[in-house]
Amino acid sequence: MNKLIISYVASILFSIQCISAQNQSFGNAVDALSRKPLEKDFDTAVANLKAVSVINSRYITTGGTLSKIDLLLNPVKNSQELMRLVPGLFVSQHAGGGKAEQIFLRGFDADHGTDVQIAVDGMPVNMVSHAHGQGYADAHFIIPETVATVDYGLGSYYADKGNLNTAGYISFNTANTLPTNKVQVELGTYNTNRALLLLNLFKNNSKSGGYIAGESYHTNGATENPQNLRRYNLFGKYQYRFNEVHKITVTISAFDSKWNASGQIPERAVASGIIGRFGSIDPTEGGNTARYNLQVKWKYNVNPTTSLETQTYYTRYRFNLFSNFTFFLRDSIHGDEIEQSEQRNIVGIQTALHQKKQIANLYYESMYGIGGRYDFIQDSRLSSVAQRNFISDITKGDIQEANTFAYFSQQLSKGKWLLNVGARVDHFQFAYTDNLMSNTPKEKVSSTIFSPKLILQYTPNKHLQFFVKSGKGFHSNDTRVVIANKGQKILPPSYGSDIGLTYQNKGLLVTISAWHLLLQQEFVYVGDEGIVEPSGKSVRTGIDINLKYQFSNSFFTTMNWNAARPRAVEEQKGNDYIPLAPLMSSNGGVFYKGKKGVSAGVTYRYLASRPANENYTITAKKYLVLDANIIYTRGKYEFACIIENLSNTKWNEAQFATESRLRNESTAVTELHFTPGIPFFIRTKLAVNF
Repeated sequence: MNKLIISYVASILFSIQCISAQNQSFGNAVDALSRKPLEKDFDTAVANLKAVSVINSRYITTGGTLSKIDLLLNPVKNSQELMRLVPGLFVSQHAGGGKAEQIFLRGFDADHGTDVQIAVDGMPVNMVSHAHGQGYADAHFIIPETVATVDYGLGSYYADKGNLNTAGYISFNTANTLPTNKVQVELGTYNTNRALLLLNLFKNNSKSGGYIAGESYHTNGATENPQNLRRYNLFGKYQYRFNEVHKITVTISAFDSKWNASGQIPERAVASGIIGRFGSIDPTEGGNTARYNLQVKWKYNVNPTTSLETQTYYTRYRFNLFSNFTFFLRDSIHGDEIEQSEQRNIVGIQTALHQKKQIANLYYESMYGIGGRYDFIQDSRLSSVAQRNFISDITKGDIQEANTFAYFSQQLSKGKWLLNVGARVDHFQFAYTDNLMSNTPKEKVSSTIFSPKLILQYTPNKHLQFFVKSGKGFHSNDTRVVIANKGQKILPPSYGSDIGLTYQNKGLLVTISAWHLLLQQEFVYVGDEGIVEPSGKSVRTGIDINLKYQFSNSFFTTMNWNAARPRAVEEQKGNDYIPLAPLMSSNGGVFYKGKKGVSAGVTYRYLASRPANENYTITAKKYLVLDANIIYTRGKYEFACIIENLSNTKWNEAQFATESRLRNESTAVTELHFTPGIPFFIRTKLAVNF
């Protein structure tokens, strides 16, 4: 650890000699048109796509930014649902609302974050070598109303995004200040209630500012076994400006959650009448978790074109999860319930140097960054339990994982052309101590990976832009996999490319992208079983179409259509399907933003049928869900009505092909197990701004 810190400090001294600038996405240009007015007054109009060109030859089409207007017109219950606003991204909950959602993007069943990097204000959300699954990303500690923007990018083309950025990344950015104080209360069906407080601090101080936020949430859900989900969040942010050169920002947050779950139920149990659609085979599933974060950012403006930003963070994390996927397959007396648990400390530091420079009509933008992250996981364990009572440990150990990295991105733009070249180097050190084996020494392995990036962009006119992107990404494997495989193939790379165009004219904005991604090799730790499961190469090809159209100053629509063909490369045809990987999806909506305080929206999300196993003999069923909301603002008061599943569709939220055995069955059955999607659900919101 000392060597890590020394090398990091040395790298900072070296990097200060470099120049850089942060890449700006095309989506930033779209939403920046309305962001400043919206932060002052929500009643102002949305961006006028008919009047303003959003295509700029000096900006990279990396992904996009969801601005405050997107967030306000799509009221959500938690920050995980904000991810649904990212084009082509779907989430599903299958453990009572307290567990991190399952993520689907670009032909990936990314589990809980294995192939999607997620961060908040630059601090990583994903948990490496997690007790439940690699890259586990529980974002429930973020209060949605504190989020100012959500940046995202698809693919692995961004030098400042490292581990787990294969399918894409999502970056939540919280507000530095709030326009007003707010008290908010929500009530909904299934005994759902939520309370929120947002309170400004030092509002009239020219040098400092900040706010605190608190959230309490409870619901029993639609299941027969009440979830009794309770979630509590506290968040604080404080910013102090010493002068025009130095600025420091301190952020703290605390999160605690506890819940029950009904689990994934087999189709045969519902069909035979053993349980209802919202019933449960094992009503003792559920869990509890907590996370405490501290972040400190220091920004130094060297001159008008150069800045240096350093961030440090610390996280204390606790996790307990009780699950039963196979019921009585292994233990016909006690059942197959398991407990996964861990306690974790994370320490991280990262620095980025940015600079913009112009020589004649040639523009340079450069970014250099270095950093490190250290995870120390105590008592990571998988245990057999019965009704949450301990029986025996299956695995138990301590994990240490360190990741140091350095990257650069150099962008040049001249006239209609833009070129961005970048690369990063990541070094990992893994260590594991098996606490079930007496006198077993700590095992250590290390590995390094180099990831180049390239983006080329051509903008012939203000209406049209072409782009080509290529890059190497990776996701690290679980430390227990690394040790078990003696350090071989422990950082499987991905190789991706995009080619596409953006067109904007008279209120229409369209982005079309065809993409390809090869994942070299995976060795996946299956936390539910406590085993190492190897798999070979996989390849995914697809197309994304994203559309925005503004009918008038008040009406606009969005539509995203995404198709993918994921396949296992080294398997025979017919047995090469990737279970649960999405093949086709679409989401979007129609929105109204009036001038007299009324706004409304109707949104949809559609996920097509897809294989649930490798030979497609079991199908995960398609669904189409409609949501709606109406918001009325008058003076300091705001009232909203939000309806989920407007048409009361019967749909499966999470689906798995699972081998299981019920108590009275003599043999096991492999079939579809599912978590039922929420039926018609209505909640109301009353907020007072002061």
